[in-house]
Amino acid sequence: MLHTLSVAARAHTNIALIKYWGKRDDVLYLPTSTSLSLTLDSLYTDTRLTFDNKAKKDSLHLAGEKQDDASTAKVSRVLNLFRERYGCADAPAVRVDSHNHVPTAAGLASSSSGFAALAFAARALFERAYPDEPHMSDTELSTFARRGSGSATRSIFGGFVEWSYGTGSQDSVAVPLDNADWDVAMVVAAISTQHKKISSTYGMKHTAATSAFYSLWRQASQQDLEAVRAGIASRNIDAIGAAMEANCMKFHATMFAANPPFTYMTSKSLQVIEFVQALRDEGLSAYFTMDAGPNVKILCRRSDQDQLHERLSAAFPEITLFDAVPGDAPELLDAAQWSELYG
Repeated sequence: MLHTLSVAARAHTNIALIKYWGKRDDVLYLPTSTSLSLTLDSLYTDTRLTFDNKAKKDSLHLAGEKQDDASTAKVSRVLNLFRERYGCADAPAVRVDSHNHVPTAAGLASSSSGFAALAFAARALFERAYPDEPHMSDTELSTFARRGSGSATRSIFGGFVEWSYGTGSQDSVAVPLDNADWDVAMVVAAISTQHKKISSTYGMKHTAATSAFYSLWRQASQQDLEAVRAGIASRNIDAIGAAMEANCMKFHATMFAANPPFTYMTSKSLQVIEFVQALRDEGLSAYFTMDAGPNVKILCRRSDQDQLHERLSAAFPEITLFDAVPGDAPELLDAAQWSELYG
């Protein structure tokens, strides 16, 4: 029966090496520039969708707690795209149960895994319920994930992934570049996992509207993008890291130049950055990036990850460190797996 149909999925977060910072369309979530990311294995979201014919509207439960209408509306916005795509406006309401293994709103890209898991599970749910409709490709799926969170576009694929600027909604899509199954890894220095004071959405809009440097952002970011692409093609971690760092600093410079100015960096963030630079002077291939939060992500060789973790842990024992290697594309979880994990 349709009302008993349930599907679960896991999607991994991604960290942008070339940043997404600005929308040219707030409804379609179209970016002002192309971005590029690395999907990570150890930070992820598990989400189960269940048709609920007893409910009048969709519901969202995060770690077992029912969420408010505003949070649920963001989920329904994505689910409605699937209802339209599969021609089933009269489909039952959907109960969404989600368990986020990424600190939320702390600059660790929890929304990328969250909405990618939602979209991946929704495709499976609606295709099982309406099997006569044409199959949705991963590329098309990335445009649906994008409507929940821009960065979720990239979490539809594993490894190094590019989110193309595009000419419109249909071709502003995620493109897999390289599965990153080589000597590449990341250590995340989680300086704070608390909710940040300035949301990414507000910070992005404020920067785009007021920053003296923003008009140069797209041009400068494109140059960094080309350098990272070349580094990936040659599997040169130093070339990737150097361009990634340059893009990160330009990204944060746009905020310093906003009116009024603001920053997600803290004194501890800068201490970690300086420490990473010192390690590089010693010969360790380690490069930093930061998103809209105080946490520092350090790109390194996988063969150097243990050494990097040990050095960071000794220097900053108060900071929580997450080790990650490149993650895969989303996957479905069967009922037994879900039950074992969440009861």
